[in-house]
Amino acid sequence: MASANNALVRAFYILTLVCAVCAAKKGGAKKADAEAAAPAPGGAAKAGADGTFDISKLGATSDGKTDSTKAVQDAWDSACAATGSATVLIPKGDYLVGPLNFTGPCKGAITVQLDGTLLGSNDLAKYTASWIEVSHVENFAIIGTGTLDGQGTGVYTKSKTDCKAMPNTLVLFYVTNGTVSGIRFLNSKFFHINIDTSKDITVKDVSITAPADVENTDGVHVGGSTKVSVTNATIGTGDDCVSIGPGSSGVTVSGIVCGPGQGISVGCLGRYKDEKDVTDVTVRDCVLKRTTNGVRIKSYEDAESVLTASNLTFENIKMEEVANPIIINQYYCPEKVCPGKQSNSSLVSVKDVKFRNITGTSSTPEAVTLICSDKQPCSGVELIDVNVEYAGKNNKTMAVCTNAKGTSKGSLEALACLA
Repeated sequence: MASANNALVRAFYILTLVCAVCAAKKGGAKKADAEAAAPAPGGAAKAGADGTFDISKLGATSDGKTDSTKAVQDAWDSACAATGSATVLIPKGDYLVGPLNFTGPCKGAITVQLDGTLLGSNDLAKYTASWIEVSHVENFAIIGTGTLDGQGTGVYTKSKTDCKAMPNTLVLFYVTNGTVSGIRFLNSKFFHINIDTSKDITVKDVSITAPADVENTDGVHVGGSTKVSVTNATIGTGDDCVSIGPGSSGVTVSGIVCGPGQGISVGCLGRYKDEKDVTDVTVRDCVLKRTTNGVRIKSYEDAESVLTASNLTFENIKMEEVANPIIINQYYCPEKVCPGKQSNSSLVSVKDVKFRNITGTSSTPEAVTLICSDKQPCSGVELIDVNVEYAGKNNKTMAVCTNAKGTSKGSLEALACLA
């Protein structure tokens, strides 16, 4: 059972994920308090000879209809309590499960071998936080060729009429040395992967799919975490393919094919008090197809925190009919009705941002939009070999730059707008 203090932190957490649930395009909800299911003394399941806990041998039924939550939870609890490395095996088949709390600390490294499909229950009353939450665990991996199907298509309409935050599919919370590899994510009710307060995390070779018209279905969100790598993924959702929030550092995003969706973003920044800096982020070798944004940095015009986004690099990126391919926006206001405290946009500093070798086509004339604060101009911005042209007719490719200082080199003349 989580401590009282932890529960309070988690309760606050669900109110502060990205940018304001119900009122905003990026309705937030990190996580609420999730009760940690401790392994039952003396009730551990028996492992196979190789330290494997097979859910099909613990009562799970692969018909996609029978609730198999207990079997999966029992397998985790027993694996976590086992001495040495252990494996939770989800064999081929469809298994319906509700919320799962994969909570540590555990005695050894744990691998979840996902060969089948876990189907997320659509009984929303069962959820207090996320669907599958891995917390306070070291040396964790979820691998395989199986699928985590959030079955969000059955509840997306409810998310628009009910202010209760929907559950994320997979959350890594206080995880060290974690890997998510090979698996498929489908139709999450909220974010597909949420990496929070974790370090040394690798997400690779995954596919993430959700309807293009459903917001808040981010592919991968990173917040408050260090040394995170998201590589070789195909992501198409109704929101950001990858979003990088406050408190993140040492993040690498590479080899992503993104679309549909809202692109790859740093932010939102400054939405809540006590947010931390974002630094050392590299996005490279990606392809964005018909997304509503390309590569973007966004901070609230009525920012509540003093923080800096710095040393951000976007390079070797191909745009295919992307609206707004390159954006810095320090006056972000998704609610459309903002308090108007534009002076607070100066609380978020954006500096040392490099856009290099970005090519392709834009579906809007404005291929570059850099809107920075008059009191806190963006500095150290580089537009190097940026050659993105408007794909339409009757308008010329253009750039809009306000209070953005830096250098342009080898870019289209129309895009060289830096002061």
